[in-house]
Amino acid sequence: MAYTSWRGVVGCVKPTMRPGSIEELIRILPDGIGVLPLFLDIQEGTTDEFKRAVDPYVPMIEKLASKKVDLIHPEGAPPFMFLGYKGEEKLLKKWEDKYGIPMFTSGTNHIRALKALGVKRFVGATYFTGKINDLFAKYFEDAGFDVLAMEGVDVPFDQVGHLSSHEVYAHVKKAFLKHRKKAEAIYLLGSGWRVMEVIDTLEQDTGVPVIHPVPARCWEIQRRLSIHQPVKGYGRLLSEMIAD
Repeated sequence: MAYTSWRGVVGCVKPTMRPGSIEELIRILPDGIGVLPLFLDIQEGTTDEFKRAVDPYVPMIEKLASKKVDLIHPEGAPPFMFLGYKGEEKLLKKWEDKYGIPMFTSGTNHIRALKALGVKRFVGATYFTGKINDLFAKYFEDAGFDVLAMEGVDVPFDQVGHLSSHEVYAHVKKAFLKHRKKAEAIYLLGSGWRVMEVIDTLEQDTGVPVIHPVPARCWEIQRRLSIHQPVKGYGRLLSEMIAD
């Protein structure tokens, strides 16, 4: 890889072809970390589409492996959570054994972040509605967590990025307050909503850490590449580079 990526290169497979989270990640990553992003094109955000989504990751992973990246991150919580906690674990091991490159998914990243923060019970928020949220909750329950709620915002999948951060703040805080006596953290599923600017505010107002996919992704990339460079403004996990 080019010398400009002197601290390592991560290959990311994005599930949707839309701007937002890739720019957010690159802005907060330390200098010297290279990012090679590839994109799938999930458009509907339905259960059926997510169930068909895992196989299309394979050629993308093969392409990144051929570039000899240091780390591969197949992003997108729903496609892998549909496999279940154990099913995802089995698939990741298969891919790592085949390509010889460490990998992590969004789900395994969020589990690692929650554990690093010492969280057992949390309130989750998503931009999905209906039974799919029960599946997300079960994934974490199978990983040993107590999911107090997994509350969705009713918004078209292709319009998630248009939600204001203040709307999301209000939704998440309302969900948290229902369980404030038990909740040890807030978890935001999905990289589609643009809410980085309110993470610190949410933490200050609720008194608990907030796990958001983009800062959690930055945190784990650093951990995997043996880098320790705290980034302020996006929650305690990243500002303190919590050890796990």
